[in-house]
Order: sequence, then C-alpha cells, then structure tokens
Amino acid sequence: MGSMRRVVVTGLGLVTPLGVGAPHNWMQLTAGKVATTALTDPRYAPMPCRIAASVPKGNGEGELNISSHFSASDLRTITPAIAYALLAAEEAVSNAQWKPEDSKEQEQTGVAIGMGMVDLDDVTSTGKALEQRYSKVSPYFVPRILTNMAAGQVSMKYSFQGPNHSVSTACATGAHAIGDAFRFIKYGDADVMVCGGTEASITPLGIAGFCRLRAMATKYNDCPEKGSRPFDAERCGFVMGEGAGMLVLEEFEHAVKRGANIYGEILGYGLTGDAFHYTAPREDGKGAIRAMKRAMEEAQISYNEVQYVNAHATSTPLGDAIEVDAIKTVFGSHAEDLHVSSTKGATGHLLGAAGAVEAIFTILACHSGYIPPTANLENPEPNHDIDFVPKEAKAWLQMADRRIALSNSFGFGGTNASLCIASCD
Repeated sequence: MGSMRRVVVTGLGLVTPLGVGAPHNWMQLTAGKVATTALTDPRYAPMPCRIAASVPKGNGEGELNISSHFSASDLRTITPAIAYALLAAEEAVSNAQWKPEDSKEQEQTGVAIGMGMVDLDDVTSTGKALEQRYSKVSPYFVPRILTNMAAGQVSMKYSFQGPNHSVSTACATGAHAIGDAFRFIKYGDADVMVCGGTEASITPLGIAGFCRLRAMATKYNDCPEKGSRPFDAERCGFVMGEGAGMLVLEEFEHAVKRGANIYGEILGYGLTGDAFHYTAPREDGKGAIRAMKRAMEEAQISYNEVQYVNAHATSTPLGDAIEVDAIKTVFGSHAEDLHVSSTKGATGHLLGAAGAVEAIFTILACHSGYIPPTANLENPEPNHDIDFVPKEAKAWLQMADRRIALSNSFGFGGTNASLCIASCD
C-alpha cells in the first residue's frame, strides 16, 4: 500500500472529431487526417470564427449515431458530454476486460472524470423555458449540468465504488483527472481507476464567448481544415473540438496477476499554478516549466531520457511560443534531440477532454513506436528550431530500454499539468 506502487494503462477509449474508437483515431491521426469543418448553422453566421471539430455523426465507420447507443429517456437525463464519456468509458473498460462482479473488486475500482464547462445549450434553453413558465424547467436540468455527473454516471453503470472524483480545471481537466487517478492507485486508495475528460461545447454561446476573448481562429473560415495550425507562423487562434478520452489505470501487480494487456505506464505527474492572469499564460513559462520538471522528478528520470513531448500548443500566437520556450528551458541542449508535436492540429482543441485524449495519443506513441504529426505545420517560426514532426507521422527509433514522453496541458486560471508516460515492455 506504500508509495512505490506502479501504475499501468490497461484500457483506452476515444470519441473525438477523428471518429469513434481508439484504433480508428490512431489510424486517422497517424495518417495525417484533419477533422476541422465549417459551422453551417445560421446562428454562427455573425461570428468571426465559423469552424470547429465535431464528432462525426452517422452510421459509417468511425461515425457516431447517438440514438443507437441511448434511448430517448436516457438522452433526457444526460448531455452530449456525458454521452461521450459513457461511450469512451465503455470502450476503455471493454478493452481492459475489466467489468468486475466481485464486490471487493468493485470497491477497489474508482472513477475520475472531469469536464471543463457545463452544457451551455442546456442553460440557455432552460433559461428561456423558465421565462415562459416554472413548470417548463426539466427536473433533470441540474443533474445534466453538474460537472461531476459524467463520473457519477460511469460509476453507477459499472458499480465502481472506489473514489468517485471529478476535476474541472479548464483545458487541463483531462490531464489532472488522469494524474489524480494515478495518485489514488499509487497511494492505495484504489487498484483500478477509470479516468479522463469529456467536453461538448460547440454551441453558439460557447463559440461566441471564446470569440469575444479573441482566442479563436478567424482567418480560415473558407478553408476550415487549415484553421488549427500549432507552431505555424500563420496561426491565429484555436479551433474548438469536442469528445472524450478515457483510460483504465491499474496497479501493476494487479494487472499482471489477471493477465491484462498493458499499453504503457504512468511514471509521474506535475501540477502547478501560474498565479498570473485569468486567461494568459506567464510570459516566462515558469508554471509550465515547473510542471514538466515535477513530472520527471516523480518519475525519477533525467530530462535526457524523454524523447517525445505531446505539447499543449493550441494554435494561439502567445501560448505556443511560450510553451516552446518552456520546453527549451527544461531540456536545454537535449531539446535538439526531442520530437515535439501537437495533435490539436488534427483534432482541434477539446478543452476539458484535450488532456485525456492527448495522453492516450502519447501512450499509443510510446506503445507503437510512431510519433503523431503536427498537422498544418507549413511555416515554423525561425526561433522554433525543434522537430515539431510536421504533417507526417514518423517512426520513433528506440534508443533506450523504453520510450518515455511528456504530455502537457495548461488551462485558463493559470493551471498546469504534465504527465510522464512510458512504454511498458
């Protein structure tokens, strides 16, 4: 039960703009697919950003027909973000082959799932309903908008009775949920955790709010697939995405004993605060620097053992540049040997789900030996002299016993998280 318990990854689940299912996502990502499309609803017409990265809807390969998974009565009680979480969690627990019937195993299995924002369509439509008549407010309104309800729904579905935890730290939510779950197992609060993040904020009010912050890409309405371009000199803001990423984390001996398939290992977790500004990162990158260093300190590795960084880089002019400088500060001359990519070029920015989706991509990179590309990177800035893996995936040549990576996530409010992830050969 001590602090030396190892934590491995035994299940993965993804619902993203690239499609449904972790294998499908990885194939699309490494093939260079970009998921951003135009927002054609007339309500977006007055807005300076009219592009987004939505979960593909339909009955084709990788597409989601939500009514085939949930009944009409189910959909009255859950929001799209909760539905995405339930679908990604189902894939993850099935992938891990972990649906225990034994009460002790259920009590040692917990959930840590977060989201960044409540469903703004729910809030606006319910506000209009209340203006008409009190009785028009749905009795499901409050349970639908609570940010911990995805965790609650997953816990109830599988009777997981360990820690029932939720995180809401803006765009660092998914990474914090995984890091917290890692610690719960490491320190003996659980043997297994289902963890991750979910978000469904592509709504007129959501897009309008971020546009008013001047955070979103506005120059690419006529060519949506070019809008999300991390590290590129022509980047002008992020493209909103949606979806969910879920992992099954497990104590190493527990996983080995039951013969589980192991994708990788969580080695360390760093979390810090900027204490600087409600939306902008610190210009010196100090919070990001400390988060990365703390993750590596807990992992008990040296910085030159890290070979890949999945960057937070959202495609904003300020944020990407600060993160590049932070990576250079942390790794010094070793930065020349790093691979750094931002998968947001392909998926857009999934806000509260981003850290979980990107941690899964990082785990798959370590596991498969392929590094996902930074889509749309055509013209890096002159001082950005790092290998950003532009446009095409590349083989990760294993120079050591295991592949080791960092996955970074930073959020409004000055919150930072970094996960240290390794292959588990």
